[in-house]
Amino acid sequence: MTQFYLIRHGEPQWVINEQYKLKGHGRDLVPLTASGVNQVFLAARDERLRDADLIVSSPYTRALQTAAILSKELGLDIRIEFDLREWQPDLTFQYDSLERLAELGNDYDANQGVYPPGETKLWESKELLRNRVEKVIDQYLGFQKVIITGHGMAFRTLVGEEAEIPHASISEYTKVNT
Repeated sequence: MTQFYLIRHGEPQWVINEQYKLKGHGRDLVPLTASGVNQVFLAARDERLRDADLIVSSPYTRALQTAAILSKELGLDIRIEFDLREWQPDLTFQYDSLERLAELGNDYDANQGVYPPGETKLWESKELLRNRVEKVIDQYLGFQKVIITGHGMAFRTLVGEEAEIPHASISEYTKVNT
């Protein structure tokens, strides 16, 4: 049995996206705000994280910065997993504004993350996202305690949470090696 501690990244500097008119994955390059950095330092004090074996991180800047802070505070190595990236609102990588992101997110929510019969959507379905993240998690079932830094939507699919997961919060996820 492996205990996973899913830590959503700290608060990101989303304003950079609008300032530079970033598109697609370029929107995922923003670092944490000063408040976001402080959120992660506070999370690092959580006793549940003691004696973890390693940190596994999404490749996005906000998650990597979160992992780096935790690594420094807890003395753990970091492994980066591309498939821990956040939910993809636009599989064509063309969205370029908060408004478009909100439209895609609202459509996802209206359909509860499931493609309507016979339809294809721009966004990644809940099933595709969950399968992608679980495939990564399964690689770490040989460990006792693993910290994963990543994203709210990705973690929500694992823990069954419908509400937004707060920045730098810790969710527990246990999985048995079968």
